Amino acid sequence: MILAEAGKTDSVRFFLPMALGAYSQLPALDADARYHIGLLQLAGGDVEAALAQADTIQRSTPTHLFIYVLRAHAYQQGGNTQQERRAYSDFLRNEPSEMAKNRPEYTDHADALTNFKAEASRVTGRGGAGT
Repeated sequence: MILAEAGKTDSVRFFLPMALGAYSQLPALDADARYHIGLLQLAGGDVEAALAQADTIQRSTPTHLFIYVLRAHAYQQGGNTQQERRAYSDFLRNEPSEMAKNRPEYTDHADALTNFKAEASRVTGRGGAGT
């Protein structure tokens, strides 16, 4: 992920199969693992695979916030602004009740979720980052 953020696409292509392979060796994948896999897939440009991870998370936890983060970024990467905006709206609608559940993965990714909420508020025009 650090390499992707730094724009080092050659390194991303080289290490991505190894990172995904490490996740494939886990005995079970929870929402957090699927979120990480989805982010890796997005870094590799595989929008459909990232959306599949979001769908899988949704089957086990229908309003998990990672669903909407993956979808928004996947749709953004794929140029589908209508679906991207919907993912942001879905996040904002579900965020208060989901955060009240105090899931450990939300604590682990608190900064990313705070930043995503601000982005969602900006894109949708719904409230500020603190609402």
